[in-house]
Amino acid sequence: MLTVPDPAPPRAARGFEAVDTWVFDLDNTLYPPHLDLWSQIDQRMKTYIAGFLGLSHDEAFRLQKDYYRRFGTSMRGLMIHHGLDPDEFLSYVHDIDHSPLQPDPRLGAALERLAGKKLILTNGSVAHAEAVTQRLGLDHHFDGVFDIIAADFIPKPSPETYARFLDRHGIDPGRAAMFEDLARNLEVPHALGMTTVLVTPDGTREIEREAWELEGHADPHIDHVTSDLAGFLGGLAPGGVER
Repeated sequence: MLTVPDPAPPRAARGFEAVDTWVFDLDNTLYPPHLDLWSQIDQRMKTYIAGFLGLSHDEAFRLQKDYYRRFGTSMRGLMIHHGLDPDEFLSYVHDIDHSPLQPDPRLGAALERLAGKKLILTNGSVAHAEAVTQRLGLDHHFDGVFDIIAADFIPKPSPETYARFLDRHGIDPGRAAMFEDLARNLEVPHALGMTTVLVTPDGTREIEREAWELEGHADPHIDHVTSDLAGFLGGLAPGGVER
């Protein structure tokens, strides 16, 4: 007789009781994707790649998205296969209009309540992170930015980048939480012992994202999911303990 095993009990999500380091992605995490900053960057990447490689915009777009998925950033693929100068590329693609961003006092208040160190870990540049956080009125809440240049241009989700980040800031991953909008970028942090939070788009807003970017909500390395970062952080008691 075939014996059907009992279903495995659900995995308990990690909490925040021991967390003293709070790590945040930047784009589409600290601000919602419907503000379309990323679409501006996306368009500038396409234009740069078309000129750099002598491609049509459609060809450049296909290559851009292929490299993004395969290498973590389009820039990394262009560096490996085409000898791209990353500094020039970053300067060009981040030359965007940041005016859609407005101060976010609700998120600022939630960050203020968190005890411990607050850091940004981004595949973008420090200059871009500073422009974003200043527009949001959040720059004074963060203790540092670890950007793609600090990562030696090796982007998330490479394990090497997380190791370099943790070492640079002296972080015990078992006492850290990470907030990200891409599920794949939380797999390594979770394996290292971090509490993981996937920040998803507001379902009432129309956004332009690749289908794979919106997947992974139920993956085993995701401890929590929220479409409201400020509300989620505000739901933690002072110091970061869940209410």
